[in-house]
Amino acid sequence: MGLESIPKEGSRVKIQSYKHDGNIHRVWSETTILKGTDHVVIGGNNRTLVTESDGRTWVTREPAIVYFHVDYWFNVICMFREDGVYYYCNLSSPFVYDEEGLKYIDYDLDIKVYPDGKYHLLDEDEYRLHKQRMDYPEDIDKILKRHVDILQQWIERKKGPFAPDFIKVWQQRFNNDFKSY
Repeated sequence: MGLESIPKEGSRVKIQSYKHDGNIHRVWSETTILKGTDHVVIGGNNRTLVTESDGRTWVTREPAIVYFHVDYWFNVICMFREDGVYYYCNLSSPFVYDEEGLKYIDYDLDIKVYPDGKYHLLDEDEYRLHKQRMDYPEDIDKILKRHVDILQQWIERKKGPFAPDFIKVWQQRFNNDFKSY
């Protein structure tokens, strides 16, 4: 990835989620980039307008840190609630970035992680249905299964965005440096 494909720190970008068939799935109107390298993008948002594929809109309820890595088929949303940090992990293509925003393909499977460290794989029925309907290639199926395993290892080992220091550093950075929220 060249420098033109890295969002600049402090910039505000859209996050666009697509489905395998190319249709838009969901758009987050604005995320502040806290770190952008050719491998990792970390952003923060709070009370962000989200538009669903059917046009419905809603606003996020709590501050969140988002984590994207170009080498992994998942992204992680760390949501700060009164009773602790919840993680919502999307199995997805690695991200790409252009003038429209940060983009990825959502592959249905999700893992929700609770503040106590317990986690659950979600939406396996939706994955099977979409795999058949949108004709996911076997290669994609294998990659996604491998990355579910990698993601579960990260959760259990408190690696990457699941590390307590990650949360402290990026939550503080978002709160202190981007008070306009």
